[in-house]
Amino acid sequence: MRLVWQLLAVVAIAVIGRLSSVAVQGNAWLTLVIGLATGVLSIVVYARVVQRTEHRAPVEVAVKGAGPAMAWGTLLGIGLFGAVIAIIALQGHYTVNGLGTPAGAIGLLGFMAGAAVTEELVFRGILFRIVEERTGTWIALTLVGLLFGLVHLLNPNASLWGAIAIAIEAGGMLTAAYVATRKLWVPIGLHFGWNFAASAIFSTEVSGSNTPQGLLDATMTGPTLITGGTFGPEGSLYAIAFGMLATGAFMWLAYRRGHVIPRRRSARTNQATTLTR
Repeated sequence: MRLVWQLLAVVAIAVIGRLSSVAVQGNAWLTLVIGLATGVLSIVVYARVVQRTEHRAPVEVAVKGAGPAMAWGTLLGIGLFGAVIAIIALQGHYTVNGLGTPAGAIGLLGFMAGAAVTEELVFRGILFRIVEERTGTWIALTLVGLLFGLVHLLNPNASLWGAIAIAIEAGGMLTAAYVATRKLWVPIGLHFGWNFAASAIFSTEVSGSNTPQGLLDATMTGPTLITGGTFGPEGSLYAIAFGMLATGAFMWLAYRRGHVIPRRRSARTNQATTLTR
């Protein structure tokens, strides 16, 4: 029941925030305020519900060190997505035509902040954390990563290839960032930085969703495996490659820190082992 209550609480805040953003669509400053408020409120609600349902301090959202961790994650997310765009541009498939719409970037900042926080609370803070307790780190990473990709099939221009790409690059990378730190701040920052770069800076589609124009007026054309097609650059092989590299780096760090939980053996297996001894 703790999983149910935690999901209901965070999803309710996410839905209210999303509907509110849609209601004020076109007003960049209100979108910014609503997005930031959604993120802050969802963290407060998550912490309170976890405390009541699990009778423990929600250390994964502890305030100490949150700022630097989110900042580091955000810069990493922007850098990784920027590297993907740079390679696509060098191949002549991404062209900047001029300055875009700064007001659009302001609204996207808030919208992506709210989305990053609520999605990380749901997928890493609740689902992965609770599933990991029963299956161990690697099985939970695989299952939750796959679910994270499949959820993106609900987006307007979604495709099976795009969902698979998201499951590999983002599902793995964001979960590994949580495992390495055992805090949600780096994955929240990483998620936000990636999406903010895609939408507000480079003005590309985000996981199959068309977003308002960001800072750059740009066009992208070329093979789907390189550009991601209508799904956006997240469907590019380069995005998958960078996501896998980041996943590997975070999991290496997780092993170094002793944060990887092995698969739990069944009670029958444990009993048999004890009898053998």
